[in-house]
Amino acid sequence: MKYRIALVATAFVIGLSSALSSQARAGSLKPGDLISPDNAALVADLVSPGNFILVQQGMHLKIVATQALEWPPPYKSATEKYAPQVRLNDKGELQNYSAGLPFPLLDPNDPQTASKVMWNFSFRPQYTDDADIRDVEVVSYRPNSALPGPIEHFEVGHFAFYNNVGRTEVAPVPTDPEATGPGIRYRFGAFPFLEPAEIRGYGMVRLRNIDPTVDDNAWYYNPMTRGTRRVRAGELSDALGPYEVSGSGGGGVTSYANNLDPDSYFGFSAKIENYNYKLLGIKPMLAVVHGENSPAQPCQFDNNRSVCPEAWEMRQLYVIEATAKPQSWTQKIGSDGVLIPKRVLYIDSEGWFITASDQYGPDGKLWKTIATFNTYRDRPVPDAKVAIYPFKRIFQTALVDEDVQNGFSSVVYMPGREAQDRECWYINMGIATKAFLDPHTLPMRGH
Repeated sequence: MKYRIALVATAFVIGLSSALSSQARAGSLKPGDLISPDNAALVADLVSPGNFILVQQGMHLKIVATQALEWPPPYKSATEKYAPQVRLNDKGELQNYSAGLPFPLLDPNDPQTASKVMWNFSFRPQYTDDADIRDVEVVSYRPNSALPGPIEHFEVGHFAFYNNVGRTEVAPVPTDPEATGPGIRYRFGAFPFLEPAEIRGYGMVRLRNIDPTVDDNAWYYNPMTRGTRRVRAGELSDALGPYEVSGSGGGGVTSYANNLDPDSYFGFSAKIENYNYKLLGIKPMLAVVHGENSPAQPCQFDNNRSVCPEAWEMRQLYVIEATAKPQSWTQKIGSDGVLIPKRVLYIDSEGWFITASDQYGPDGKLWKTIATFNTYRDRPVPDAKVAIYPFKRIFQTALVDEDVQNGFSSVVYMPGREAQDRECWYINMGIATKAFLDPHTLPMRGH
């Protein structure tokens, strides 16, 4: 496709000197090599600083040859049709978008390039209309490898999206009337929690508004109180906040031993307009794009705190610094603050998904790191019988979120390793609907 070729060429030109120095530092790194803590220095400049800590503590990387990605044909067609009309205003807000990739041609000298990269990520080709990701597992581990087994195991029935804007395959295309009426860009839900027993039935629905000045609306259902409560958007950067709900009769606080906050789902899920962006570089770096294992395999070398060994390949990545705007956080976290004021995001220049994210606390120090594990094929698992597509798609198979300050780690498996529904990813099939993602239905989903 002419747009993708031009974009990759641009990334290559700006990243050429960085590529040469990175290759020099990598030494004899080549397909077939296995990276472990013993030779981790070979990839010190080829993964994010936070991901490098994961390698140092035991995560093994299997180096493979780089392979190309192609977008789904409907997404390609939408990009060619609609991209010429898309603009950003002087605030970095998206205008005149219909469907496809908003900005297929990027100029690294454009002061708005970082914002354009983020809008490309936000409307990436992974899914455009709807997605129902079933039986997602989240497993949390202690940092001490001498203590076997997880500290907590979660299973969530559905991670589901319904997009009102950017639709390419399921009618209405390209825009659902809910976008032009109520102004809702998309609906997302994570519900119901099936494990552990003490939070069984919990659920969340999040609505993203098209209006840049209107923050996300989110609701949580607590089966202990049988009540649905609305939470402010700032709480969605906290893994614990929305779940710290006392049971009826003062029954105590629910257990939720987990690192991953809702704003970090899929690498970054906060509202794009709530952050300022800076392009730190376009670099050749390692990422998991053609993962070999689905379900992903726990890493036996670090007490299952990451995923390994998996296939890592050289990619051209945009490195973007995302800093929460002043109205979204304060140095002293208060009622209006977010917990993670700065993130450095690593975004693939072909698939436009986040491959890694380093997160910095209010003190400016590296706090957490995320590594995503992805694959590219016509079905999410080799033995799929329903989720089979006429072209290849991008599927996230796992996500690691580790607190690098205390070593506590959470691993998200998609599909879950113990899940009944092993196919997991149902994309653009019309399964996830607006009614399915209505917050008023959360009590019903929780039973």
